[in-house]
Amino acid sequence: MRVTGAVDSVQITWQLGQGAGWRPQLDGALARAGGLGFLEVIAESLGPRGLPSGVAAARERGLSVVPHGVSLSLGGAERPDRRRLDRLASVAERTGAPLVSEHIAFVRAGGRESGHLLPVPRTREALEILVENVAIARDALPVPLALEHVAALVEWPDAEMDEAAFVGELLERTGALLLLDLSNLYANAHNHGYDVLEALVRYPLGRIAYVHVGGGTFSDGVYHDTHAHPVVPGVLRLVEELFAIVEAPGVLLERDDDFPPEHELAAELQTIADAVRRGRERRAAE
Repeated sequence: MRVTGAVDSVQITWQLGQGAGWRPQLDGALARAGGLGFLEVIAESLGPRGLPSGVAAARERGLSVVPHGVSLSLGGAERPDRRRLDRLASVAERTGAPLVSEHIAFVRAGGRESGHLLPVPRTREALEILVENVAIARDALPVPLALEHVAALVEWPDAEMDEAAFVGELLERTGALLLLDLSNLYANAHNHGYDVLEALVRYPLGRIAYVHVGGGTFSDGVYHDTHAHPVVPGVLRLVEELFAIVEAPGVLLERDDDFPPEHELAAELQTIADAVRRGRERRAAE
């Protein structure tokens, strides 16, 4: 697969396959899970030296490891902190990562930490700041950078473009790749009242580095992307629809809380793999 536009000369060389987010609570289950091709690790959870034994063992088994950053605050008005960038670069080197990922979000302002991934106003002014910050990050990293759009229960007023257009222009102008989070897309479409399939095809699908899938739950008509519940049928449908359109290098299950028994985790991974297979079969039949 080749990315297009501003990064037309860059070739995506990795094929990640099926993956899971590594957490210490899932270490044993993931070590015994069959069919995994990669793990994603929260970059900030790793110490300055070495790797957790489970992550090191996964590398020895031939799994790829992708560091996933949560603290660069690329959407903030302040420039990315050099120490954080150096640490992310170090993690990428220690894990032998083919790429790293971060968020289209901000997490701090005026020296205060939010503790959350906050959405960026979809304005031209915010886009210009993001473009500059992403360029700084890409220059500091030894591997390609993929950016993830976030789920948001509320939106900033006076948006000048929708999320698909905003993400597409950001990636085209910076040469970054797309971490397509189908759970976030589902949550935003449901909670803000737009058609999820129409939105899906407007994302820059040719730039996908890999895909996130996570669980959630409904409460009073609002969908909460919790990463602590099973993947809902609507998100599984999006997995199938995506692979009916295009091939993605990898699909990863995120689970951050209320960790399930090993057999339930294995069943959920299989359910996602089945949705991928159905989508590929539809694409092959066209």
